[in-house]
Amino acid sequence: MEFIPAIDLIDGQSVRLVQGDFERQLNYGDPVTAAKAIERQGAHWLHLVDLDGARGKPGPNREAIKKICLGVDMMVEVGGGIRTIADAEELIDAGAHRIIIGTMAIEQPEFLGRAAERYPGKVAVGLDYRSNGNRREVALKGWVEGSGLDIFEAMPEVVRRGASAVVATDISRDGMFTGPDTDTLRALVEYSRGVGIEVIASGGISSLADLKSLKEVAFEGATLFGVISGRAIHDGRLDVGEALSICRM
Repeated sequence: MEFIPAIDLIDGQSVRLVQGDFERQLNYGDPVTAAKAIERQGAHWLHLVDLDGARGKPGPNREAIKKICLGVDMMVEVGGGIRTIADAEELIDAGAHRIIIGTMAIEQPEFLGRAAERYPGKVAVGLDYRSNGNRREVALKGWVEGSGLDIFEAMPEVVRRGASAVVATDISRDGMFTGPDTDTLRALVEYSRGVGIEVIASGGISSLADLKSLKEVAFEGATLFGVISGRAIHDGRLDVGEALSICRM
């Protein structure tokens, strides 16, 4: 299981939102400095999100992302605001190992299919969801709109269009240090076993105990590909080196 530290970007700076709320923003400074610090601790992967792009707002985040891709040897995955093949090409040419398509994967699945065909193995889908009873509704456009789709209603089309991975984020847990949604993740791993798609967990992961519990999320040999954590790293609650040791055991 891979441990994937996260850096979110607004206006070219490293930030973290609490439960996806742009009014509850924590600033962590220069993202290139943060990325290099993460690399020094031994991480193989880095997760970048252009939050301005996710809301359809232009900004300096693309340039920051390019600087990070050029400045580190980690495998970088990038999401937020990828709406055209030109966007995908720009990021992959800049050195991104994988792009993550969110809103467009739901609203225009044919775009997902074109991207996945052009860049096989390099296109993932971000399914960010809010739980309401037994439903887990996928959110769109920087988490400000609902799709009306449960995450498991969205999955068949994501698979059919050729995505290589899905990043499942429980919005209610994101940045809250409440632990991951293991029930949904276990069901996704079970689903993934028959369709050949990797599952990456995100939201609420803030301790070594959380990582140990996620290592137990498995179904008949299928396991999580990786886990993403952001705020807990930047706040010093979770040490990258220790997290890597747990995940690689």
